[in-house]
Amino acid sequence: MSTALVILAAGKGTRMESDLPKVLHKIGGAPLLHHAMLSASALEPERTIVVTGHGADLVEAAAQDFDADAIAVRQDEQLGTAHAVAQAKTALDGFEGDVIVLYGDTPFITTETLEQMIAARTSSDVVVLGFEAVDPGRYGRLIVDGSALMQIVEFKDATEAERAVSLCNSGVVCVSKDLLFDLLGAVGNDNAAGEYYLPDIVGIANARGLKATAVTCDEAETLGINSRLELASAEALFQHSKRRALIEDGVMMQAPDTVFLSFDTIIGRDAEIEPNVIFAPGVTVESGARIRAFSHLEGAHVSRGATVGPFARLRPGAELAEHVHIGNFVEIKNATIDEGAKVNHLTYIGDAQIGARTNVGAGTITCNYDGVMKHKTIIGRDTFIGSNTMLIAPVTVGDEAMTATATVVTKDVPDGAMAISRAEQNNKPGFARKLFSMLRAKKAKMAKG
Repeated sequence: MSTALVILAAGKGTRMESDLPKVLHKIGGAPLLHHAMLSASALEPERTIVVTGHGADLVEAAAQDFDADAIAVRQDEQLGTAHAVAQAKTALDGFEGDVIVLYGDTPFITTETLEQMIAARTSSDVVVLGFEAVDPGRYGRLIVDGSALMQIVEFKDATEAERAVSLCNSGVVCVSKDLLFDLLGAVGNDNAAGEYYLPDIVGIANARGLKATAVTCDEAETLGINSRLELASAEALFQHSKRRALIEDGVMMQAPDTVFLSFDTIIGRDAEIEPNVIFAPGVTVESGARIRAFSHLEGAHVSRGATVGPFARLRPGAELAEHVHIGNFVEIKNATIDEGAKVNHLTYIGDAQIGARTNVGAGTITCNYDGVMKHKTIIGRDTFIGSNTMLIAPVTVGDEAMTATATVVTKDVPDGAMAISRAEQNNKPGFARKLFSMLRAKKAKMAKG
């Protein structure tokens, strides 16, 4: 049976106190919307429809950034969840199969849970995702009789006996497409808010003699984000889960609570991550690599046996081969560092290629930007770059070459050559004493008056 997704992402999120649409706030470096789409994408849905409203242009761009084939439809008036799902009807023309309704602000529902809902659809017409709540609060309650879901009761409409029920509604449903829109057509808005509520399809289905059932998951999966505090709590939950998964897969973390990961961080077994390391999106660290304390990595690939840090920064496009050493206060951007090369101290390497076993001395800078364009520096294998070398790109330094300390390289250096570019040193006898005497006298005069 084919599957389609309808992801509701039209809400403003007033409690977020932000101009940014709620579903674009980030956890683990990715918008909430991407998290919702990520788990569902493993189902290989035939269609993905994202219902937008507030900040529609931004939300639609984010959806298509994750999945270029995602279809965006707009809910111009906010008339409830059933009304929101109904906006997807035209986008599902010609589709035959099950529709799963998800929420762009509910990021943690797992692929396994969605697969359980699909499996339950083989014996039920309507499947609702529920959870046992520690504190049910104002959640809607799922009223069941054995395996049958009889109705969903909103808290404000529930009796005392119904409020005592701890099985709560997540809002996620799985229904065949044709039945879904048939049931939605029967949903009314005779309620205090005058809105059309998706949970009402359960009562309508039962009244027609159809079968509804509930699948349950852990409460943490259903966490919805409505405020900055809830966003912070969700970030903490994400980080804890991601760290634990990596550690269980064989990653060494000395102080896990100080390591911050992104949704797509990949770290191989026997890699070692020291305290206070931040992984922004797009980072892969291979087995046996070591990321030392207070380093920041983004859009970078670190190969087996390489060492990064402490206090290093890898920016997008940093590609480190095996056994590379990147040391303290070194920044690498859009550069390939070949096997065994070392860039150990106080250096910026941008838009560059560094050959195997080359050593780059402290204070070296690849001067890659001329104020308008970026230019590339190429350094060969087995080359020695002296401390405080300035490489004015575009420039090439050959294999087994050398630059002297404090050299400014403005033209190519052939294989095996040494480049020296310095002003001649002149010593002026006694000048330092005279200068200091003049400066002290000037300072004393200023202090008096």
